[in-house]
Amino acid sequence: MPKNNPLIRPFLKWAGGKRQLLAEIKKQLPQGMNKYTYYEPFVGAGAVFFELQHGKAVIGDCNAQLILTYKTIKENVEELIKLLRKHKNKNGEEYFYEIRNLDRDAAKFSKLTDAGKAARFIFLNKTCFNGLYRVNSQGLFNVPCGKYKNPAICEETVLRHISGYLNNNGIAILNSDFEAAVLSADENSFVYFDPPYHSPGKTNFTGYQADGFGEEEQERLRAVMVKLTNRGAKCLLSNSDTDYIRKLYDCDFFDIISVRAKRFINSDSAGRGNVNEVLIKNWKP
Repeated sequence: MPKNNPLIRPFLKWAGGKRQLLAEIKKQLPQGMNKYTYYEPFVGAGAVFFELQHGKAVIGDCNAQLILTYKTIKENVEELIKLLRKHKNKNGEEYFYEIRNLDRDAAKFSKLTDAGKAARFIFLNKTCFNGLYRVNSQGLFNVPCGKYKNPAICEETVLRHISGYLNNNGIAILNSDFEAAVLSADENSFVYFDPPYHSPGKTNFTGYQADGFGEEEQERLRAVMVKLTNRGAKCLLSNSDTDYIRKLYDCDFFDIISVRAKRFINSDSAGRGNVNEVLIKNWKP
C-alpha cells in the first residue's frame, strides 16, 4: 500500500475532530480495507477520510456550506486560493464581522459565487473563536471573532494537494442526510459514522445545524447501523461514553470499545480535557 501524502490533511478546524484518535480508530478498521468502498456521512473536517486517503469513497454531510467547500476545492481550487489571499490580506476584527454578516442579507449572499461562499466559510473557520462552526435557529453563522496573531487562512499547498486527491480518485461528495448518504452501502463497504455526540446535559458542542442532533436522531442512526449490519456492511461509530449510548448499542452484534480523548470545546468546563468516548463496531474479531 503506498504511503499517504502528509499534505492531504484537514483544511478546517472542527469541534470533535478525530485527529488525536486516529491511532485508535485505525486499530479498529476491518482487515483488507482496500477491497471496501469507504463511506463517511458526517465528514466534517475529514480527519479520518484524509488519513486513509482511500481510492474509492463516498463522503457527505448535511452542512451545505461545508460540502460546497469540498466541491469547490475539487472543481475550482485556484479561484478559491485567489479569494482566500484577499481575505488574508484584509483580515481584522472589523473585516471579520463584515464577512460574517453577509448571510444576514439573503440577496447579497446569493450573489456570491460558489468559490466566494467557500472562501468565506474557510476564512470564518480560521478566524472565529475556537474554530467553531455554529449557527443560530435561523441558520445564520453566529460565532464571534477569535484572537489569533497569524491564522492559517490560505494553506495553498494543502488545498492543491487535496484537490488533486479528490480529482484523481473515485470520490463522491454528497450534501445529504446520513441515512441517504449510505443507501448504496453493501457487503463491500466500510462506513465510519462520526455524528454530533450524545450530550445528556447539552454541554457538548452540537450546533452545526439549526435543527440540532438529539436523541431521536441518535436512535435513527442506530437503526441505520442495524440495517447496514443486515446488508453485510462493516460499520464503525464514534460517540460519547454515556449510559444512554451504551444501552442503545447493547446487543450481540455491536462491540463497544472505550477510548480516551482530549477535548477543548465544551460549554461546561467539566467536559473539557481528557474525556471518555466509545468506538462501536458491528463486527467482532
